Amino acid sequence: MSTEQAQQELVEEFEIFDNWMDRYQYIIDMGKQLPEFPDTLKTEENKIQGCQSNVWMIHEQQGDKLTFKATSDAAIVSGLIAVLLRIYSERSADDIQNTPPHFMADLGLDKHLSPTRSNGLNAMLERIYSVAKQSS
Repeated sequence: MSTEQAQQELVEEFEIFDNWMDRYQYIIDMGKQLPEFPDTLKTEENKIQGCQSNVWMIHEQQGDKLTFKATSDAAIVSGLIAVLLRIYSERSADDIQNTPPHFMADLGLDKHLSPTRSNGLNAMLERIYSVAKQSS
């Protein structure tokens, strides 16, 4: 599946929710399913700057695919991480770079997240795109 297809699939999933409270809950539930993130990786080097909450992100390259792992100490941010990992993890650097993150507007995240949460989401996106650029 491509980055574009992952975005489309996620947007379609969110269409079943009538209101933003249900969407927030779904995002939080996605975050609860993130795999364990070892405390030893919660370092300053792996920390995302610009997030109100603590967020740590790592990546590794396997062949032409980039795999991202991340965690946060906040429920809604963990959910946003789950959204990002679903879209961008296990994709090629070129695929990531060539696919604009329109899911934010498509899901309404650009209008329904607080400014600090939006800044954090953008900081995480910047890290993902930066890693993709360095890896290609």
